[in-house]
Amino acid sequence: MLVDGNNFTTIWVDDNNQKIKIIDQRLLPHTFRIVTLNSVKDIEFAIREMQVRGAPLIGVTAAFGMYVAALEDPSIEFLNKAGDFLIKSRPTAVNLSWAVQKIKLEIVNIDQQNRADHIFNIAKQIREDDIDACSKIGDYGLELIKNVYNKKNSTVNILTHCNAGWLAAVDWGTALAPIFKAKKNNIPVHIWVDETRPRNQGFNLTAWELINENIDCSLIVDNVGGHLMQHNLVDMCIVGTDRTTLSGDVCNKIGTYLKALAAYDNNIPFYVSAPISSIDFNIRDGISEIPIETRDAKEVNSIWGIDENMDIKTISIVPEKSKSINYAFDVTPSKFISKLITQKGVIDANEISIKGLKDK
Repeated sequence: MLVDGNNFTTIWVDDNNQKIKIIDQRLLPHTFRIVTLNSVKDIEFAIREMQVRGAPLIGVTAAFGMYVAALEDPSIEFLNKAGDFLIKSRPTAVNLSWAVQKIKLEIVNIDQQNRADHIFNIAKQIREDDIDACSKIGDYGLELIKNVYNKKNSTVNILTHCNAGWLAAVDWGTALAPIFKAKKNNIPVHIWVDETRPRNQGFNLTAWELINENIDCSLIVDNVGGHLMQHNLVDMCIVGTDRTTLSGDVCNKIGTYLKALAAYDNNIPFYVSAPISSIDFNIRDGISEIPIETRDAKEVNSIWGIDENMDIKTISIVPEKSKSINYAFDVTPSKFISKLITQKGVIDANEISIKGLKDK
């Protein structure tokens, strides 16, 4: 997608030296910086400290992390330790463990001297598959937007939460992919962008993506969504997912559940863009079975931005000695989800439909 008119993806391999390159998302929207990941520790840091974030991108990054590990030591013992080290960096998004486990299974019978090259090819394929999946999610989601536009014959107002655009994947993104496709098909859309405290991914990342693509958007604080829905200012909601259960429960950025409740109460469609790699086919009850990441309270207690001198500053916004708890995700039960948008089609959020994805 576009950054100042130039095409970028979030992660790529430098053709000259086979180094892994990423965009450091912690610095956006104020600073655009490309970082080279040279070691497993670099990649674990990038995932844990959110230089990269979003379930699909975390999975792709972890796959390349296994390649970097194999360059250091291609033994099965070392690669298993490296994989476990990466998985522990962020426990909620299932793509991370999915990518690592996929590589572990596929290298068992590969000669040690060939493992690094084999893992590299797997990682590249995971990356390409993610781009393809997100593009197809965009195509299927586009039809939902078209249906609304054809009925009202005016701008389609869409509310999204957090950032599930191309910055959360390799390209296109999940929740924003249908919006990007709508723009390319000349369907007028307007996006309500939640700030998404405490890290403000909506303001910092989603708005930045939309503005770079010249898509009309308005930034709102997290608690405005329900008010907008009550006054018929939202036609649909589209969000992403970090882990979706077999029963259709969706774990996504904290605050998603409240948006789903408001949409349900106001008869507004609530769609979840869910690549199949983000579906955990081994669990059913999202509330009891999905581990919810708790992050540093400093993220709640402070906020950062640029001052009048264009210097980046972090400032405290709470009383001294305040106690804060920072849950990163919540779970939305399947009954509040209108449909899941996958790369294999738009389906109901239930076990029968989700199991059927394996047969398509």
